[in-house]
Amino acid sequence: MNKNHVKNLEISVAIITVSSTRNKENDSSGATITTILGDHKIPIKHYAIIPDRIDAIRNELYTAMKTTNCIIFNGGTGLTHDDCTIEAIAPLLEKKIDGFGEFFRMKSLQEIGTSAMLSRAIAGVIQGKVIFCIPGSTPAVTLATRELILPEIAHILSHANR
Repeated sequence: MNKNHVKNLEISVAIITVSSTRNKENDSSGATITTILGDHKIPIKHYAIIPDRIDAIRNELYTAMKTTNCIIFNGGTGLTHDDCTIEAIAPLLEKKIDGFGEFFRMKSLQEIGTSAMLSRAIAGVIQGKVIFCIPGSTPAVTLATRELILPEIAHILSHANR
């Protein structure tokens, strides 16, 4: 099976950067995800930068779900007062992929030490589509995309669409 296809279903990705300060010119994390997936011929069908607001995050999720089956949110997962990606997405998940957040923190521990415990990275499934919420730093998106998302995306979608 071509790893970019699941039961004749093409993997198509949305990258959504949640930030009050980033724009297309300085969104290095969104660009990093785009490059990593592009190197593996996985098409990016949707890209947006949105503010840290629950309504904006959910609206962009629903828009992205119309054209993609893998949605990667980066940013807004921290502990500051305006970080709300997890609060916006977690209640909507039909199935949670607990291992994603656990593995992300485990791998982050090796790279950045005990401050990895501050990460609230999560993943799950909504209507057969996989949603990832990862921190917005370039090292974090590199780790998550290369070591967790890319190796498992076809496998996750095959299970989510059975």
